[in-house]
Amino acid sequence: MGSTSDDVPTKDNIAALLANDQMVKVGCIDSDGVLRGKIMSTEKFLSSIDQGFGMSSVLFGWDIQDTLYTTETTICPAAEGYGDFAAIPDLSSFRRLPWEDNIPLFLFRLMSKNGPVAADGRGILKSLCNKIGTRGLKSLAGIELEFMNFQTPTEDGYSSSGYRNLAAYLSNNAPGSLRTLTQGSFCYSLTRPMANKQYFHQIFNDSLRFKTDLEGWHTESGPGVFEAALKVQEIDELADRATLFKLLVKSIGVERNITPCFMAKPVHGLPGNSGHIHISLVDKDGKNAFARKEPDTNAQWKDIENVSDIGRQFLAGLLLALPDLMPLLAPTINSYKRLVENYWAPVNVSWGLEDRSASIRLIAPPVSKPGATRFEIRIPGADLNPHYALAAILGAGWRGIEQQLEIPVPPCSARLDKPELLPNSLDAAVARFRAPRSLSREIFSDEFVDFFAASREHEIRLYKEAVTDWEFKRYIELV
Repeated sequence: MGSTSDDVPTKDNIAALLANDQMVKVGCIDSDGVLRGKIMSTEKFLSSIDQGFGMSSVLFGWDIQDTLYTTETTICPAAEGYGDFAAIPDLSSFRRLPWEDNIPLFLFRLMSKNGPVAADGRGILKSLCNKIGTRGLKSLAGIELEFMNFQTPTEDGYSSSGYRNLAAYLSNNAPGSLRTLTQGSFCYSLTRPMANKQYFHQIFNDSLRFKTDLEGWHTESGPGVFEAALKVQEIDELADRATLFKLLVKSIGVERNITPCFMAKPVHGLPGNSGHIHISLVDKDGKNAFARKEPDTNAQWKDIENVSDIGRQFLAGLLLALPDLMPLLAPTINSYKRLVENYWAPVNVSWGLEDRSASIRLIAPPVSKPGATRFEIRIPGADLNPHYALAAILGAGWRGIEQQLEIPVPPCSARLDKPELLPNSLDAAVARFRAPRSLSREIFSDEFVDFFAASREHEIRLYKEAVTDWEFKRYIELV
């Protein structure tokens, strides 16, 4: 066995840390938030520390199912033959895979001949963090990921061998035939996890060993649904951890014939899988920048009397930009089937102190301690790309600070009119996102906006061309 996951590698000690390892896993995150990578010999990996190694640019030229985008982008044009990007290992991302013989894992960033790849979420978020750092601030974030767990069926039903993944099973069977890990809804149950306690406990224990530490871990509302609250981290590290936590859960599930599902809305008629994001800013001494020293008795609304001017500006930036950034928070066709009224998911531009019905829940005194002052963005589902979503939230809030924006709408408790509705489909969301005057173009580069819009338009086209089970059952006989 090599070094522990607590060792911190540098260019000077990396060879020593990997001295007992024959191979290394490397990975990057594509536009759908999916890890893509490979195993390399340790010798090859060590030789690539400075200049990187080649990874085909098609990583950002195809969709989640490896189908080339129907709309070309400047990031990965077919005319250039999908040549290589340079993958530069990020030594600070080092950890070992406890469920896979402690193989070392490193994430990497992507460089093109023109500089950082505009679609690389790790690079986008790191750049934002550096920008904020020039003001002596940094962002802390946490995330709560809900996911439904299914029993992975087998060739002859639900016996001990056969199908090893749901994709193979669903090629021959209807989704309704799937069985969830447990039946019925029991949020915060202390007994439900015992039916699969080895799976449940291994996820928690391995998350500590894998540096994706959980603060909370429990059943959620819905059959076979768990919720993982990842420990608060600096925002770019948290984005890595959210992605890697999905890798951990899926890898453990494979060995136990369990398929964890992070779709936003897996089952009609049940609440969906959320991906709530908590965010704050702190100064160089770790002091919360959203907290106010003394209550502002002249505040426009009582909800913000304990929130600093910077915190109010950050909130203003979020509220103004949310409708234009929706594809980054709700990136799939399925995302919008979660965002319906009366299912614990927000559908409008709204906020309020400790208000879980709003898009943005303010957590601040007198309900919480000043040091815990933060915003919870409740729009994202568990299907989010953590790097894109966190960059969108941080970028929108930072725009509010830079421009000293005013909060545009009152809290839910003081509203007399109906709040603005968020886009309710991926089509509508992409139209706002890519519009010439969209705030997305102030927060991100035009190249990124055009790329991601094209990737979502591809998704929309494939969905519109698909013939669903619902259509077939509804119309086969009667039209």
